Amino acid sequence: MKGYIIQIGIFLCTLTTAYAQVDSVKVFKKRVLENKELDFLISYYSQDGDNASVTGGVGSEELTDLTPTFILAIPLNEDDVLTIDAALSTYSSASSSNLNPFDSKDGPSPWVASSGASKQDSWTSLSIDYSHSSDDRNKIWSGHISFSNEYDYTSVGLGAGMARLYNKKNTEISLKGNIFIDSWNSQLPVELRSYQGDIVDLNTGYFQNVSILNQDGQEIDKNGAAVWSPHSNPLQDDESRNSYSLSISFAQIINKRAQFSIFADVVQQTGWLSNPMQRVYFKDRDNYYVGDAADIPNYTNESNTGVFHLADDIERLPDSRLKIPIGGRFNYYFNENMVLRTYYRFYTDDWGINSNTLSVELPYKLTDKYTVVPGIRYYTQTEADYFAGYEEHISTNDYYSSDYDLSAFNSTQYSIGLKYKDIFTKFHIGKLNLKNLNLKYSFYERDSGLVANIVTIGCKFIIE
Repeated sequence: MKGYIIQIGIFLCTLTTAYAQVDSVKVFKKRVLENKELDFLISYYSQDGDNASVTGGVGSEELTDLTPTFILAIPLNEDDVLTIDAALSTYSSASSSNLNPFDSKDGPSPWVASSGASKQDSWTSLSIDYSHSSDDRNKIWSGHISFSNEYDYTSVGLGAGMARLYNKKNTEISLKGNIFIDSWNSQLPVELRSYQGDIVDLNTGYFQNVSILNQDGQEIDKNGAAVWSPHSNPLQDDESRNSYSLSISFAQIINKRAQFSIFADVVQQTGWLSNPMQRVYFKDRDNYYVGDAADIPNYTNESNTGVFHLADDIERLPDSRLKIPIGGRFNYYFNENMVLRTYYRFYTDDWGINSNTLSVELPYKLTDKYTVVPGIRYYTQTEADYFAGYEEHISTNDYYSSDYDLSAFNSTQYSIGLKYKDIFTKFHIGKLNLKNLNLKYSFYERDSGLVANIVTIGCKFIIE
């Protein structure tokens, strides 16, 4: 009997020890994110070109944009992470300013920036993401909500995703879905606002004490038979735009040196997919202008500083669009100093656009702390079915746009970056310990003449 008691005691001790070990594993389970992390990013973008969409495909595309972004990742416990992403973009655009060319101090012209309220604007964005990892870290569930707003557009988004890791975490499959419910606060070109309603009087409003000229530079009778008017009225009858997307990706570590991933997306958009700010001009309708008649013959040239072509209509596009991008990445580790990163994407949609994107980066480690990252990105696309340039559309068409983002073009972007890694997070500001710092400069050019410069600075801090 005594022997049985001893055996039972040993069994209970063993069982207690086993439970203690299990509890110990739970207590000391590795956290998905050890500490709070703060990313601060700021980018400066400037561009210039000659095909402004607000003025119908001709005019200055000069634009500058400054965007600071804060991303805060908070570990809620061992398994859950909350991420808050907030951004503010402030921009100044010569093209957008010409929603109201009458505001220009130098005379109305697509080549001269107006001084009206539409010249400058800001865009704000906030998104909140929550992710949960399973105990073995082989399953990750996520969900997010987002909100963004600018003076003519508001967007609300919802999304969810799931990732599954296999093969000792060498293989990953992920699935994501997103819904965006957007709405326009329409900002129409100023001359078209005069035609909002059934009664139109070209002697009041923006046209009060303003002469309207024909193609020959002669002043017309505003009450006569031959007078300017927009092609369509009402101009816009829908202010909603909704987007639905589904993404699937597969990633595989091939060996110690190589890994690749492939992805495919399906995006469906519905609603008002045109931009009401963008003018369109038809070659089969008479032209009417405001300003200095002497500049009419040079309208499409920068020497025109005093005359503006009154719009025939705004951009009109189908109320649905299906987008399908498919692509992949391949990374190869040459040695401890050099890595090859490649990316390719094919895109197609039912508006007639097909595009190819290829980018290559070659990070090279200078020291344990510094890495230089040269890169190049090449892009080519075909023309949308509904695109044509200034005065190339026909008024009998159902859809039309002179936005050169829908034109056929090739573009190249060259970049150089420098990464600094503070291995022991020695540098700190209060409770913020620096983890890494990234600097990047990119030069972008299209064969249409558009050029841009982008400077980006990013740093990641660990919060004590």
